[in-house]
Amino acid sequence: MVNMMGSGIIMLPTKLAEIGTISIVSWLVTAVGSTALAYAFAQCGMFSKKSGGMGGYAEYSFGKAGNFLANYSYGVSLLIANTAIAISAVGYGSELFETSLSPISIAIWTGITLWLATVLNFGGARITGNISSFTIWGVIIPVVGLCIIGWKWFEPDLYLSSWNPHNVPTFEAIGVSISMTLWAFLGLESACANTDVVENPEKNVPIAVLGGTLGAAVIYIISTNVIAGIVPNLDLANSTAPFGLAFAHMFNETAGKVVMGLMVMSCFGSLLGWQFTIAQVFKSSAEEGYFPSVFKKVTTKDAPVIGMVIITAIQSGLTLMTISPSLNKQFNILVDLAVVTNVIPYLLSMAALMVLQKVEKVPENKARITTFIAFVGSLYSLYALYAAGEQPMLYGSIVTFIGWTLYGFISYKFDMKPTY
Repeated sequence: MVNMMGSGIIMLPTKLAEIGTISIVSWLVTAVGSTALAYAFAQCGMFSKKSGGMGGYAEYSFGKAGNFLANYSYGVSLLIANTAIAISAVGYGSELFETSLSPISIAIWTGITLWLATVLNFGGARITGNISSFTIWGVIIPVVGLCIIGWKWFEPDLYLSSWNPHNVPTFEAIGVSISMTLWAFLGLESACANTDVVENPEKNVPIAVLGGTLGAAVIYIISTNVIAGIVPNLDLANSTAPFGLAFAHMFNETAGKVVMGLMVMSCFGSLLGWQFTIAQVFKSSAEEGYFPSVFKKVTTKDAPVIGMVIITAIQSGLTLMTISPSLNKQFNILVDLAVVTNVIPYLLSMAALMVLQKVEKVPENKARITTFIAFVGSLYSLYALYAAGEQPMLYGSIVTFIGWTLYGFISYKFDMKPTY
């Protein structure tokens, strides 16, 4: 829940307000799809004997090429997602200090935020972990608090009037907000990482995974729908700090500012943790021989500093490439692209689950149920790709094709066999 909620939720109400409160249907669809994915990942984590997370799962069916593509696309998705997280922090910061930023200014401040998070990570995992475990409360307290006390200010008429303000066809309206709701659940794949230290993992890991995903789903659905009954739809759709705006409506401007400050703190803490995580993803991929060896070089504090610098330089370029007329527009572009690239390793892992279970001799009855649930997760993932739209799919496809090209340069390490 902490991995999913750290930064995934803080801009959600704004995006969903563009569609209307009909987006609650998208939440329900995504909750079902994400729960199916989470359960399947729990099974993968319990039975897989290969290292490398989703890449290791994919390898059962797709070999080293599938392992590479899963790690590559996951790494690219984190590059993009972390940039979107930085833009979230900039958005709340601009509202907090009542500053109107131009598109160029947004890009510059996003770059500064990314580099600050990277430099703070030079000290190693201990510092990052301590900061992130504290800052996460900056989002949990106001969001959970809103779920509990927000009903006092909830106006049913305001909520109903925002159902479908632009009269978009129902199926289209649901699809438009699917990417944003799935964005909120990215990180669910990390739920099976601690299998080795859980008592009776075959029973408890799926329960923990499902409980965490469903718990996050409940908080997401309640908080974003409560806001829609407190803040007028147009105000919400134009806000770059929706939770701060909600608390300002509920109490006063000071309360709103406090919440904005907490959200900035939480968002930056989340970015700090994810910037270190992405460096570790690139490091482990380099150790497997998939990425250039420069990414596996570490300092005496076990921090892959050179890799961090290269990654942040790429993100800075990405920030400039996606400059848009508004912060919300740039955020939406990045989120859609992050979701598309993140879904690729999801699909590879789900497709490999049947073979994984056969190889690891999972009982047939249990395997049949898990395979069906993984199929549901695959259907949802494919729908999420469709719903992301043409432009994210175009860029996501290009990113994937680049991945195949890159694998061609290193495939001799894994697939070449002697010809004599």
